[in-house]
Amino acid sequence: LSFLFHRTSSRSSKTFKPKKNIPEGSHQYELLKHAEATLGSGNLRQAVMLPEGEDLNEWIAVNTVDFFNQINMLYGTITEFCTEASCPVMSAGPRYEYHWADGTNIKKPIKCSAPKYIDYLMTWVQDQLDDETLFPSKIGVPFPKNFMSVAKTILKRLFRVYAHIYHQHFDSVMQLQEEAHLNTSFKHFIFFVQEFNLIDRRELAPLQELIEKLGSKDR
Repeated sequence: LSFLFHRTSSRSSKTFKPKKNIPEGSHQYELLKHAEATLGSGNLRQAVMLPEGEDLNEWIAVNTVDFFNQINMLYGTITEFCTEASCPVMSAGPRYEYHWADGTNIKKPIKCSAPKYIDYLMTWVQDQLDDETLFPSKIGVPFPKNFMSVAKTILKRLFRVYAHIYHQHFDSVMQLQEEAHLNTSFKHFIFFVQEFNLIDRRELAPLQELIEKLGSKDR
């Protein structure tokens, strides 16, 4: 979780979009703290499990916000290398290319550069997280019926940012000595989506080998 990413260098404090904060004192904040504590134990498979007596939607909401913040920070470290010139299309290796559509502002998928795509994507995710009807932050306010499908779409799209970073910018990540951060964050993300079956296996194909490698280390 975010506590794994606190670094003294100013570089790592640069986020691509403003960080999404969970209000202190709220139940969701307590859940986040619980997640951080269990993550600290080093057993990621256990850390992603639904804590006893907790609401599944709330657990997924808290973690989705946290993954947004992590990816925000990781992408923020390499934005200078991800440009219109270096990444004219949003891809994850030669076999996978993504076109952007959000169903409201842009209904028909458009081909655009990776920085443009990721800007659209992160802005769209931010709008979902800020929508109190989708992600209620107040105690007692129920999650909407379509919450799970929205959360799945968010996580599916956030995965594409990881996939792009791994395929197109891993050299830069290594130069910046951020690979341990990236790997820990991605492993946490993958174990989480696997635990609750949140992303279709086909969507994970661009990083399938890495996913298998990360999983085999924990068997």
